[in-house]
Amino acid sequence: MEEFKNLKELVKFNTIKDKENKEIINYIENYLLKLGFKTEYKTKNLVMSIGENPKLGFLGHTDTVEYIKEFKNPFELTRKDEYLYGLGVCDMKGGIAAMLDAVSKIDFNKLKNGLKLYFTYDEEIGFGGTYELVKNNEQFPDYMIFGEPTNNEVLIGGKGLIEYQIFFKGLKAHSSTPDKGISANLNAVDFIYELKEFYNNNIKPDMQKVYEIPYTTMNVGIINGGSAKNSIPANCEIFIDFRTVKKEHKKQLNDKIENLAKKYAADVNIIEDIEPFLNEIDFIDEIKTANFMTEASLIKGNKKMILGVGPITAHEVNEHISIDSYRKLIKQYQNLIYEICNSKLLTNLK
Repeated sequence: MEEFKNLKELVKFNTIKDKENKEIINYIENYLLKLGFKTEYKTKNLVMSIGENPKLGFLGHTDTVEYIKEFKNPFELTRKDEYLYGLGVCDMKGGIAAMLDAVSKIDFNKLKNGLKLYFTYDEEIGFGGTYELVKNNEQFPDYMIFGEPTNNEVLIGGKGLIEYQIFFKGLKAHSSTPDKGISANLNAVDFIYELKEFYNNNIKPDMQKVYEIPYTTMNVGIINGGSAKNSIPANCEIFIDFRTVKKEHKKQLNDKIENLAKKYAADVNIIEDIEPFLNEIDFIDEIKTANFMTEASLIKGNKKMILGVGPITAHEVNEHISIDSYRKLIKQYQNLIYEICNSKLLTNLK
């Protein structure tokens, strides 16, 4: 397993909800310092660089989701046939390890431009690490690569995300005398029905066919209301999210929800507001995009690529990747470093 030493060490760290964030950050920092990198910024995030005028950056989040009890030895990298197993090996410690392995093979004296590496926290819950970098006005390089699992395909677009938390206030009464009360639950149901009709007629048909699911999706994730089965509910809370394919959908949805909120006396809180992106990158011929949300969506104005290992088994029991995919990713990262940092047209990402 010496070939996969970095991946093996990264999997050992329990970074569920960033539990061993300090330990994994220190491991990565010490490894890169030995290669000549310097530490630019360190909190629960880590930013390191090498060379002058960095033109390319890599970003990977160090946290993982929780594992299901059926997952055997989640913090131990194990091999079975041509696959590697371990918690986060796909999402996305495989991507981070490939970054470390790739830069270890680079002769930085042959590069015209420098390189920056970003290692973030809290991606699986709230994107806290990337939001911290953006808030601190981090100057990201022109090209950014995000190591989320893609089965070695280069993705240059991603859907947006709008999440709403909506509160409805009614008037409690006994269910036998409903006219004395106002049902917060029924107001929520009517609100959802009208919003669904608007979505079906105005948002869903307006497609962007570069996405596998080519339309903005709507999901009512949580409905929570009432205190007793025989009482008119005085309060109800709902959570709705839209994965958007076009920026203009946000304004359409915000306007409609604002009008419905007035009609049903609801209070609206926007929890997440991330715009979709679609890049034009000169050396990418085929447009492929991500349906899932990544940190790429939070960084503005860059030529962004999502590129990582496969098969895509993120958040699954016995998460795994193929050895061929991991080796291929290292070579893809090396090619990107040499050609982008030397301002050459890329010809070899296959």
